[in-house]
Amino acid sequence: MKTIGIFIFNDAEELDFVGPYEVFTMINEVLEYRNEPKAVKVILISEDGKDIKGKKGMRVGAHAAMDDIKKLDIICIPGGQGARAQIENANVINWVKTVAPTCEWVTSVCTGSFILAKAGLTKGKKMSTFWASFEEFYELGLEGNLLPHVRYVRDGNLVTSAGVSAGIDMALWLTGQMFDPTFARQVQRGMQYDPAPPYQAEV
Repeated sequence: MKTIGIFIFNDAEELDFVGPYEVFTMINEVLEYRNEPKAVKVILISEDGKDIKGKKGMRVGAHAAMDDIKKLDIICIPGGQGARAQIENANVINWVKTVAPTCEWVTSVCTGSFILAKAGLTKGKKMSTFWASFEEFYELGLEGNLLPHVRYVRDGNLVTSAGVSAGIDMALWLTGQMFDPTFARQVQRGMQYDPAPPYQAEV
């Protein structure tokens, strides 16, 4: 069974972590429907194991504290306004540096890539982040080759996605890598994820 850890923190953008959480937990729902055993354990991790409050006010409880987690198969780091505080938090950065090498996949959503970059995991890598944060990324002296106009980017075992909703696409792609594309489509169907926005955004 693979353990997927999603790091959460105050002022994280809610969909950044709720989107991937829905995808990854739907894996077991689909397997249960097929009378197959569970394949993943998804845990929400906060710095101290306590609840966090997202940027839009959602209160979320963590399953574990950072110090409880020494190894993961997949780590997912969300972004949002709170990511700026996390890149200055030595405890968080050191934990990411320690856990990332144990992972098969290291992932981020939105400005969660800032945290990975601060931990030295994006140097020389192709990557993405929220479209409005490209300039800030470089102004902060963070290293990585940001690619515009993409939903997610894979470079080795590093998978970074653009803003907010793009984390769902990233997590579905990763599901296809863990299993196969046909299974990922079943997960997508189980979520009824078939985007058809009524308005096309101008970016």
